[in-house]
Amino acid sequence: MAIKNPIKGFRISLVLALVGSALGLFLWVHPGFSSPFGSIGKTSPKQQGFTGSGSCRECHEKFYQLWAPSHHGLAMQPYTAEFARKELLPQTEPIVVGKVGYRAVIDPGKGYVLEQGPKGKRTYKIAHVLGGKNVYYFLTPLDRGRLQTLPVAYDVRKKEWFDTAASGVRHFPGRQPDAPVNWKDWQYTFNTACYSCHVSQLSTNYHLKSDTYRTTWAEPGINCETCHGPADEHIRVCREAPKGTVPKDLKMIRGGSSFTVDQNNAACSSCHAKSTPLTKTYVLGERFFDHYDLATLENPDYYPDGRDLGENYTYTSWIMSPCVKSGKLSCLHCHTSSGRFRQKKEPNTACLPCHQARVEKAAEHSHHPEGSPGSRCIACHMPLTEFARMPRSDHSMLPPAPAATLAYQSPNACNGCHQDQDAAWADRTVRQWRPRDYQKPILLRAGLVEAARKRDWRRLPEMLSYLTAPDRDEVFAASLVRLLAMTGDARVVPALLPAVQDPSPLVRSAAVETLGLNLTPRTVLVLLAAAGDEIRLVRVKAAAALVGYPRERLQGEEAKRLEKANGEYLAFIQARPDQWTAHYNMGNYYLNTGQFKPAIASYQTALQKEPQAVLALVNSSLAYSRTGDNRQAEEALRKAIKIAPESGAAHFNLGLLKAEQKNYKQAERSLRAALKADPQLAPAAYNLCVLLSADRPMEAIDFCRKASELRPDDPRYSFTLAFYLYKKGEGRQAVKVLDALLEKHPDYRDAQMLKREISGSKTGP
Repeated sequence: MAIKNPIKGFRISLVLALVGSALGLFLWVHPGFSSPFGSIGKTSPKQQGFTGSGSCRECHEKFYQLWAPSHHGLAMQPYTAEFARKELLPQTEPIVVGKVGYRAVIDPGKGYVLEQGPKGKRTYKIAHVLGGKNVYYFLTPLDRGRLQTLPVAYDVRKKEWFDTAASGVRHFPGRQPDAPVNWKDWQYTFNTACYSCHVSQLSTNYHLKSDTYRTTWAEPGINCETCHGPADEHIRVCREAPKGTVPKDLKMIRGGSSFTVDQNNAACSSCHAKSTPLTKTYVLGERFFDHYDLATLENPDYYPDGRDLGENYTYTSWIMSPCVKSGKLSCLHCHTSSGRFRQKKEPNTACLPCHQARVEKAAEHSHHPEGSPGSRCIACHMPLTEFARMPRSDHSMLPPAPAATLAYQSPNACNGCHQDQDAAWADRTVRQWRPRDYQKPILLRAGLVEAARKRDWRRLPEMLSYLTAPDRDEVFAASLVRLLAMTGDARVVPALLPAVQDPSPLVRSAAVETLGLNLTPRTVLVLLAAAGDEIRLVRVKAAAALVGYPRERLQGEEAKRLEKANGEYLAFIQARPDQWTAHYNMGNYYLNTGQFKPAIASYQTALQKEPQAVLALVNSSLAYSRTGDNRQAEEALRKAIKIAPESGAAHFNLGLLKAEQKNYKQAERSLRAALKADPQLAPAAYNLCVLLSADRPMEAIDFCRKASELRPDDPRYSFTLAFYLYKKGEGRQAVKVLDALLEKHPDYRDAQMLKREISGSKTGP
């Protein structure tokens, strides 16, 4: 839609660019542990050199006996009557979900969950048991080879049954909690979501066309060969060695002292991380970021100060720890390879090697009596929080920050014990004990993350400054860089260019991803260089950013580098075809490369797997609109709005679609809904300005002013504001706007022309 105007040489139009839902987005899916030696596929573990944990007993009986009853060894086990007798109490009352009741029946010789509701009765066999440290979950076989987590679980500490799905719902301060998903949804499918953190040498054997699994594994639980590699050759060389000698090459992965600190941490974090797998396999000893991306504080499962809110699997918090940043601390300092805490009897000895003075004067340092729970280092530096009935230690090891509780409701160690007191009391107390304001940097960076989450860009200069601060934390820096993708502010790009050289691959990859939303000749050069980064994660993000870049413009090494990185990007997308996110990302790849029909097909596959995927609906509408199928585009957007009425992108795109069809009343309603859903959606405000300019000029100017305020560095919005001010006869105000615009963008020709026209007109200043 073009607005006719009496000013010669100017044409104001609706913004034609549609707002997509995070094109090229990497969605977070906890991947579990990929078999470190490749998928087994149709071959058996024996053919791959795996011999099973029983083969280790002959020489390593002591370690076998330590491993077998451990939480790693029993990460998954078959359900048996003996297990039920020893570990479970009967469920006396059904757990009601909606109108359906569920009760576990564990009588002698029985093991099933009874479902009873309006549609009658059905039983689900209990086949496997997961966990056991705090909770037992139970698996049942369903159709198409799926193993599904049953709707009732067992609390080991309280010895009671509870609702599986309801226990895992996040709760946000001051907001209603998310609704729990149905227990039959993919989030509770073992093959899809749990992957192989609970079994050894797993292969999902997923067939996309039939949407069927033939999942196999060598052993339940995490066995010896998961961390040490196939034992076949190890056993052979040891048996062939002369009696009393040890072969030089043991033909196994030893880990521990033979690994670097980073290698040991990566080995554990392949399971203990909230991450997205980049490859089909992780090989022990390789770098974490060559195989995984990592969730940071852009994810709502974290409080703004980095404390856990939802389930985060440790690694993100771990790399925030000052002890870990020293480069000396690996997981194996405190834990055995079977997961036990090494210093259970005297936990303070874990900190002794580096903090001798404080450990020896623990009472003086902690202000708690010697030998009391409060005098333990972990009480203040690794306090417990709970999610889904599972207590977990804060592995950031940061000191208590009750001031962050006051500001953001995040938990603090003081009130975890002193529940009869409030956070204000705790804050006063620690400030009396510690003259140095150690909470200040915690509050500073938490405040920046919170502002960025809310898209309050008044603190943008502080955010950009933090990225290059000498004491910047890589998790907070990466979080801010990812959140800065929503600004649209011209100051962001030059500030992020140095971040592409950051020593942290996490920060580099975040910078590359955000710069990919701002392709200019300069950023393209930077991204092309990043496509050759030493870390796969950075290369993949660079390739994703340059998916739509014309390949014919490249030659020589640049072309080869990008082609190789693009291959890694496609391998990432295709690594987990059983997850809807893979097809969503593939759809984005096709959309960005102008292959609209394959894009639609990929989005449809994603929606078959996850019908509630609003992102896929919105982006499929873009693909439909670019094929000229506006009917399907509108249908996709209306489905998205029905699922998520708060989706600004869906409302906005529907508004543009209706404007294109000259249904201006509906366009206005949709654009207003978009702006209500997302008050910072500047294109919605701008388009409302254009739509209303003919018959409601005052309201139109208000919307233009809002767009200009939201995006002060976008000259188009300021120019349009000046244009309509002048059209209304407010030439002086128009010139003020143009002067401010030209100060930032002196070469903006339309602004220069409009200013000259105003100056030469009778209604000029």
